[in-house]
Amino acid sequence: MKRRLRNITITLEEEVARWARIEAAKLDTSVSRLVGEMLRIRMEKDENYEKAMKRALARKPFLKSDGKYLTREEAHDRANLR
Repeated sequence: MKRRLRNITITLEEEVARWARIEAAKLDTSVSRLVGEMLRIRMEKDENYEKAMKRALARKPFLKSDGKYLTREEAHDRANLR
């Protein structure tokens, strides 16, 4: 499947640009592909985090309570978990 690519322009500090050129050369790729891959990885991490958070928030609570927050003592009372 062919992905549609989009050109963008970024402005970097000289030191950052130098680092990016060196890193791209180490990986035998272009700065454009290096930055694109870094952004794609970041995007996937953010998406995965959001999905995990939604799954966690959708779960029913495993402790019984009347809707109020548990006190520290209640939360650490192992007898109530059995």
